[in-house]
Amino acid sequence: MKKKEDVYGDHISHQFNEDLAGLKEDFLRMGGMVEQQVVDAIDALIDGDGHRADEIRGRDKQVDRLELEIDEEATRIIARRQPAARDLRLVISVIKMVSDLERIGDEAKKIAKFALSLSEEGKAPRGYVEVRHIGNHVGQMLRDALDAFARLDSELALRIMKEDKRVDEEYQAATRTLITFMMEDPRNISRCMSIMWVLRALERIGDHSCNLAEHVIFMAKGEDVRHTPMEEAEKVVGN
Repeated sequence: MKKKEDVYGDHISHQFNEDLAGLKEDFLRMGGMVEQQVVDAIDALIDGDGHRADEIRGRDKQVDRLELEIDEEATRIIARRQPAARDLRLVISVIKMVSDLERIGDEAKKIAKFALSLSEEGKAPRGYVEVRHIGNHVGQMLRDALDAFARLDSELALRIMKEDKRVDEEYQAATRTLITFMMEDPRNISRCMSIMWVLRALERIGDHSCNLAEHVIFMAKGEDVRHTPMEEAEKVVGN
């Protein structure tokens, strides 16, 4: 694959370059924090580690605080630098993308909450294989979305968008399996329902990762591919 060129940060003003670079670095730092939250929450659930689950829930405040700081940073850049064209797309996209990162953090917090309750009640009899599988899938989507942002890689972003449909299919299959099991053995409904909520949170993480990818395409191509058919998005990336 050809190397992607970062078209940002080539201004005469050294300070403007630093402002944009700092914004990108802070976004990626927040992304790394959220990515680790997701990984740790899944591990806590599968390992039945209530202590780790409780610690993950506490980390959510750090993510919320960083979201506010990045929003303020982006607002200052708009006010002071009055960016245009590609730079404006970067700043606006970051403002929107931090919201998706914060929501991914919220979903990780939900998973941690169910991990904590299941560590106290006892593990559910089914669903952990599906959690691990879908968790790995959406975790890779999130990592790829952050990588696509860092390299301004619209082709990688497009692949992430295509993965979202597969995640939806995996989620639907997993919930059908759990519903069938609960119908056969109603004694486990409560704990299986917790796993179903975890699967729902993972599916939402996939949705938010897809949103991140759509913003990367907007940054790279100047075209908004949200709510457009995949064929149209492919044409945008191919141009």
